[in-house]
Amino acid sequence: MGKRSRPPALGVVSFFTVVFCLGAYFTFASVQGDYGLFRRIQVEAEAATLRAERDRLEAEVAALRNKTRRLSDDYLDLDLLDQQAREVLGLARGDEVVIR
Repeated sequence: MGKRSRPPALGVVSFFTVVFCLGAYFTFASVQGDYGLFRRIQVEAEAATLRAERDRLEAEVAALRNKTRRLSDDYLDLDLLDQQAREVLGLARGDEVVIR
């Protein structure tokens, strides 16, 4: 009556199975591997955090440089010197009343 269809050869089935497994592996590795998309997002978030910390530290260093310059021999800020003497040494002027 009709022709009998025979099943695909074992080589064809194994070839497509290997190709499918390799494709699934590389897809998984590109998303979750050491160099995948999730790792990239994590690294970019960490880089943004580190940039913010760097900017904060640069501002702190600039403030300390300004204070250092204001207390140097070339440029002496008497208000800053008075403030530092009060805070660090616990000094007060003679005309002030100290309440503890």
